[in-house]
Amino acid sequence: MVSQTLAEPQAAQVHERRTRARAVVLEKPEQLRVVELDIDHPAAGDVVIATEWSAISTGTERLLYQGRMPPFPGMGYPLVPGYESVGRVVSVGPDAGGAVRIGQRVFVGGARCYGEVRGLFGGASARLVVPAARVIPVDDDLGEKAVLLALAATAYHALKLPGAKRTELIIGHGVLGRLLARIAALEGEVVVWESNPARAGGALGYRVTDAQQDTRRDYRNILDASGDPSLLDALIGRLAPGGEIVLAGFYSEPLHFAFAPAFMREARLLIAAEWKPDDLRAVLALIGEGRLSLDGLITHRLPAMEAPEAYRTAFADPACLKMVLDWRSLA
Repeated sequence: MVSQTLAEPQAAQVHERRTRARAVVLEKPEQLRVVELDIDHPAAGDVVIATEWSAISTGTERLLYQGRMPPFPGMGYPLVPGYESVGRVVSVGPDAGGAVRIGQRVFVGGARCYGEVRGLFGGASARLVVPAARVIPVDDDLGEKAVLLALAATAYHALKLPGAKRTELIIGHGVLGRLLARIAALEGEVVVWESNPARAGGALGYRVTDAQQDTRRDYRNILDASGDPSLLDALIGRLAPGGEIVLAGFYSEPLHFAFAPAFMREARLLIAAEWKPDDLRAVLALIGEGRLSLDGLITHRLPAMEAPEAYRTAFADPACLKMVLDWRSLA
């Protein structure tokens, strides 16, 4: 269960003075090391986190690793990647407002505390310095699965775009696709397309098939979680009149489609961006109520010092749904 309330206020704690920590640094495309970095001294409103686990994103982090990331605020090398971290609060600033307490487990969506080394997104480090308002308390029994909160909120956001129809078809059965399907199945029948047999298993409350086995051509809402820019024509051909496609992946190349089939269907294209606080609160409620499970999504784990191997596995092994780095021996 995830904690949905703030911790009880307590007296402010004096910040510790440790100023160096091990972190994953992507020095340039496909050149990644774990090195010791200077960590910014925390401000009065900051908290310091001893990281327990961080996850590797096979979407945005893959693009960073391969050097294919489109222009993005803060983009550049060297950088510390990662936006899915969980750890313990070890220090609380006097102006942190009592939002968290020493020893509490929290989710952290990244940090920018590395001086001249960019934090994009800055979560893959043994120590994190972040504003107190950016950490999310979680119950201890959620453990490493708390790294999945950002993806779960991303899935919820994509499914709940204002004015969108209920999703009936999801493309891709990776971690994001599975979270999308688990949430969508709470409201009705949903189908997932997956072309890789290694990823076809593990469905919970929905059906997984591939495009060749699915003859339906009247989907009202198709949600693409694959990030494949070449699929639009095929997906438009499966829409009902007035149907819509939600783009929930991250695309490194321009998207294009034939106009006539889209015109004939009066198709709509929607783009899902980053999750918002309300999305995260909704996900916390679903987890707390036992309606959304995060089980079975973390498939691989390695010590943080083996990050180069972990990143290669995460990006190359189709059996790897989610790779987690274990920082506990370094924090």
